[in-house]
Amino acid sequence: MITYIQGKLVEKNPTDVVIDCNGIGYLIHISLHTFSQIPNQENIKLYTYLQIKEDSHSLFGFSSLAEREIFKLLISVSGIGSSIARTMLSSLTPKQVREGIAMGDVVLIQSIKGIGAKTAQRVILDLKDKVLKIYDIDEVSVAKNNTCKDEALSALEVLGFARKQAERVVDKILTTQQDANVETIIKLALKNL
Repeated sequence: MITYIQGKLVEKNPTDVVIDCNGIGYLIHISLHTFSQIPNQENIKLYTYLQIKEDSHSLFGFSSLAEREIFKLLISVSGIGSSIARTMLSSLTPKQVREGIAMGDVVLIQSIKGIGAKTAQRVILDLKDKVLKIYDIDEVSVAKNNTCKDEALSALEVLGFARKQAERVVDKILTTQQDANVETIIKLALKNL
């Protein structure tokens, strides 16, 4: 198993990168989340997962160990292949995927292109207990946090802000202040929008 590759970034695309490591160019498939995390510098390090199939060997790269672990959990679910798992990590951040599974948020998982209601339910059913145990997530605090986030986003939409833009700002606020109430989230978001 190749656990990480560190080397010179030769090529960078939204779906893959090529890293030169001691004269060998590795084609590594990445998510949009990893693409946004890769710095525009010459030397980079990506954590990897090598998938061996009958007809191919594919190397997947991740900017963090957390993203790689979520990817491995996702592909362990029947019906979720590497391309769907990569799409999930391109549509949502690893934290959003993790919390969506922990909270049983079928709508969030189903909002990802290519995932229907049955697949979303299967992902949650198969992974909820594992995610809660591995990441030691407290369901009550996540639920409270998501409720505050939803209320703040609704208020910002009423004020005329685009949901996607408002969601990015609110997510940034919640990473630094997990216990922020709705009023605080809205005030801070208005300063940054």
